[in-house]
Amino acid sequence: MANVLNSIIWLIILILISFFVAGFCAGFYILVHPLSVCIPPLSGLADLLLSGVQFPHYCAEKMMTGGSLS
Repeated sequence: MANVLNSIIWLIILILISFFVAGFCAGFYILVHPLSVCIPPLSGLADLLLSGVQFPHYCAEKMMTGGSLS
């Protein structure tokens, strides 16, 4: 039963939060990633933004496996 509840929670997070986070991060990632070649300290920020873009994928994986929130 816990796996079903976890999957529902991950579905809610996927729909309500992760797409907005990914959209926000994608816009800035497009701007920052090319600049990280010229300005190496921006590569850390680009990696963080890439993680935000991949957040829906992470949520979908957790939803399918019924993983916990921790």
